[in-house]
Amino acid sequence: MNRRPKLTIVAPTASPEEAAAVVAALERFMRETAPSPAPPAPRPNPWQQAGLNEGIARHPEQPPPWA
Repeated sequence: MNRRPKLTIVAPTASPEEAAAVVAALERFMRETAPSPAPPAPRPNPWQQAGLNEGIARHPEQPPPWA
């Protein structure tokens, strides 16, 4: 998803080269001052996840199929 705004210059007295230079400078500024990406979320421990899954199914509403 691209959240950057599309930059355009609306100045009747600016030449196309001047307008392009201003837009390029603004885009460069936005790139250089953008916040760094967030670090990825830590991966859950598979043993902990298995324990949580087992704890959820500890008191099932119906008996387990092997009972």
